[in-house]
Amino acid sequence: MSRNNPSEKSPASGAPAGSGEGKDTAQGFHNPVAGFGVTFKAMFKKRLTEQYPEQKKVTAPRFHGRHQLNRHPDGLEKCVGCELCAWACPADAIYVEGADNTDEERYSPGERYGRVYQINYARCILCGLCIEACPTRALTMTNEFELADSSRENLIYTKEQLLAGLEEGMVDSPHAIFPGMDEQDYYRGLVTEAAPGTEPQVAHSKGEAVQEAESTFGPEEPASKKVVGR
Repeated sequence: MSRNNPSEKSPASGAPAGSGEGKDTAQGFHNPVAGFGVTFKAMFKKRLTEQYPEQKKVTAPRFHGRHQLNRHPDGLEKCVGCELCAWACPADAIYVEGADNTDEERYSPGERYGRVYQINYARCILCGLCIEACPTRALTMTNEFELADSSRENLIYTKEQLLAGLEEGMVDSPHAIFPGMDEQDYYRGLVTEAAPGTEPQVAHSKGEAVQEAESTFGPEEPASKKVVGR
């Protein structure tokens, strides 16, 4: 049997000798043609141009955009300063400092609250792992996606920027807990709005102070009830 006869079969594969080489040659010719075929098909399709920012694209309902710190229905904050969101962040974009609540200055129904809360959007990859780690659903993500800025400093969002606004029935924190309720009642949804007569407390941690001098706000309220520094 001649070794140079191409019609003879290889003892290992059972295929004619030299058939693999021809297959590789045909495949090497087909791959570039198939790749350019995708390009040629796209050339004749209608071009899609988005008129941004005049026409903004509607995002999906579960789109991962800018974060938001939520409130309870009476206005107290849901964040308890546990820092689990910061630990879960793979980009190290979240910074949290917790502090203790007091009866004179209460920001959340629990023992602690987030005194400092910052998210660095120059690092944030909007993955959503932080909201999965939050045990109180204090941190969620909105549909806002316009976060670009020319300054790195402006990309660091503070608690004041992330905290949700006040809705009807809410009183701005700090203020006293709903009478007769505890922390568990808040998370069971038993508190639906602020108690009648609820008033904001003096935020000493923010530099506010009670005005003890003669009142200039009017004689109907004692000077010791006046708060300055807001």
